[in-house]
Amino acid sequence: MPTRSTDEWIRLSLRTPGILIFGMVMAPCGWVLDLTATVAPNWRTLHNIPNTPPDEFIQQGIWDICRANSISPRAECNLEDTTYFGNKIIEVAQGLMVASLIVTLIGIAVAIPGVRCWKDRPNWVVAGLGGLLIFLSGVMTIIPIAWYTHILPNVTTVTPLIDVRVGYCIILGYIGGIFEVLGGFVMFIGICRCCGGKNRGERRVEEVMGTRFNHQKPPPRPATVPSLNRARSSASSSVPYSKDSMDDDVSFPRAKSPARTVNTSYGERPYDADL
Repeated sequence: MPTRSTDEWIRLSLRTPGILIFGMVMAPCGWVLDLTATVAPNWRTLHNIPNTPPDEFIQQGIWDICRANSISPRAECNLEDTTYFGNKIIEVAQGLMVASLIVTLIGIAVAIPGVRCWKDRPNWVVAGLGGLLIFLSGVMTIIPIAWYTHILPNVTTVTPLIDVRVGYCIILGYIGGIFEVLGGFVMFIGICRCCGGKNRGERRVEEVMGTRFNHQKPPPRPATVPSLNRARSSASSSVPYSKDSMDDDVSFPRAKSPARTVNTSYGERPYDADL
């Protein structure tokens, strides 16, 4: 049998490692949230606008602007605002958000061949490269959202009377970007074997063999069965009497059972049944 090298590792099970499962679950969830944040026109809302009803507000996104109110669920979209769309942050956000969606899909497509669980060992290099792309897509999502949030009141000239609030797209974008960053990072650390191979679900062959030999069950102890062919001796017996002594030593007279007699005389005429 050939000797094994000290750098040889063995997988404890044929299941897909947990770090790859975590990354492949977090990446699609983050992509859906980023897609919603990209297309929905609610990066910020403007309330208390002069010369407008008090229940009316404006929703501004990176692709569209809508006017809505708290009474009617319908919103009037496709509003023109050249000053808002001419801001630098809007152009950067449009490019980075679209690029993030594309890079996430590419990262998932690259990671799938390396994560496939029908093989003995995953392709850690391919899966790690896919995780790196997913990580970069999350960074590309967080950058424009954090920048937009930082200069939220200064995107356009807003009077102090207007109440500027954060829209739900910012929250969804943050969550989606964090999902992709965490999932991609966890998948990427599979390229390097760390934590004693536990990140890959592996252990050294020497450790596995040593643990197997150390945990072997000890041989069963021989059980001594007492022999049943022992000679009876009155001296070594612990019983102070025997069956014979019980029959002989009787202090009272026994009643004799009457002998059974058969009547052979018939005083009547015999029948066929008696023959």
